[in-house]
Amino acid sequence: MTELTSVQNPTIKRMKALKDKKARVQQGEMLVEGEKLMLEAAKAGLIPSDVLIESSQAEKFESLAREMEAFGAHVYLAPRHVLEAACDTKTPQGACGAFTMPVPFRPENAPERLVVLDGVQDPGNVGTIWRTADAAGLNGMLLASSGADPFSPKVQRSAMGSGFRVPVRVTDRLADELTVLRSLGYRVIVSALDGAPFYEGMPKCDKFALVIGNEARGVSDEVSSVADVRLKLPMRGGAESLNAAVAAGIMMYELMK
Repeated sequence: MTELTSVQNPTIKRMKALKDKKARVQQGEMLVEGEKLMLEAAKAGLIPSDVLIESSQAEKFESLAREMEAFGAHVYLAPRHVLEAACDTKTPQGACGAFTMPVPFRPENAPERLVVLDGVQDPGNVGTIWRTADAAGLNGMLLASSGADPFSPKVQRSAMGSGFRVPVRVTDRLADELTVLRSLGYRVIVSALDGAPFYEGMPKCDKFALVIGNEARGVSDEVSSVADVRLKLPMRGGAESLNAAVAAGIMMYELMK
């Protein structure tokens, strides 16, 4: 394997650029860090192009290198400082790679059980909701483009592989797409602090889109107007609201009962 020793190497610069959304869109690739996530990405059908392995850990990652090469990747060794330049984390796990991004689903063939994020900004919340959706049995996520980019390294680390298993779609026209889903038989369920009590109004349905709003503003009026039902979780103590990921987790598990 060739060793790349300079942060100015074109391959390193290209991988480093994948930390930013603009480069991900232009290149059609995303940065995946760590052996576990890299194997999850490849298992899900994402194709690696370039892979970096820390030189001092070449023996440890020998099996990973072979697997990535089997998928057609160019595998390079790199000293620690070069790997750190390419990775998003401050303390890289010894390997990272550039992978093709998942193909988004289309509204007309959307999964039956969707969690929908209307402007959720925090990457940790987006990744946690994605992971929880996977655990609860939901099979798709729809996001407004005003929220955190689901293909950012921070979101993918929080999703812990669920981002490769649960298909996602990002849209500039969330209310319109929810309207299309309603016409296809989905129940649009909006989380709202002024909604009906969740456990009294929770619908029984085979196809649904559960909408979680922005951390500060909640669900937008435009999106809320599409709702079949607006629901709120009970607040029996002194707290006025829940973290978006916690609220989403409770609702997703209840809807899947």
